[in-house]
Amino acid sequence: MDDLKWNKIAASVLIAGLTAMLTGVVTDALYKPEKHLEHRGYTIEGAEEAVAPGGAPKVEVKLDIPALMAKADAKLGADVFKKCVSCHSVEQGGPNKVGPNQYGVVGGVVGHNKEFSYSKAMSEAHAAGKKWDYEALFAFLKSPKQYLPGTKMSFAGLSKPEDIANVIAYMRENGSTGYPLP
Repeated sequence: MDDLKWNKIAASVLIAGLTAMLTGVVTDALYKPEKHLEHRGYTIEGAEEAVAPGGAPKVEVKLDIPALMAKADAKLGADVFKKCVSCHSVEQGGPNKVGPNQYGVVGGVVGHNKEFSYSKAMSEAHAAGKKWDYEALFAFLKSPKQYLPGTKMSFAGLSKPEDIANVIAYMRENGSTGYPLP
């Protein structure tokens, strides 16, 4: 009777192994990726489209930043900035998180926070004396990786120019009110 028990165990292990192998073969036959991922990992919200609806390439429209900033609403910007609070704080003396504290960033020097470890690209922009003027902020918030290749910021960007203007207005209210509007 003891031999029968060991035969059942051996048969169960053999069947489980064959099932796992057969599942792998069937899965490989059904799913063969044609290309490998260029970037691995999770991108935070706001994926951009490479083409306009209908398959036509997107045409870049020149933004009227002074007009957008004249209409910008810091209260609406506070709502949009909620997408940013998991990585950034904006209060004076607020903590660095995954990203640096953003207090006083509008009009300030790129890489302004000495207590934060920036990417090599951001550090090089700091060394070059680049500033976060309105044009730079619009371009960065639209597509951080396109504006500054090599940045550690994984956020895909904000697609609506009005949202960008509102966020900048909100950030300006937090430590940058002395920086003149365009």
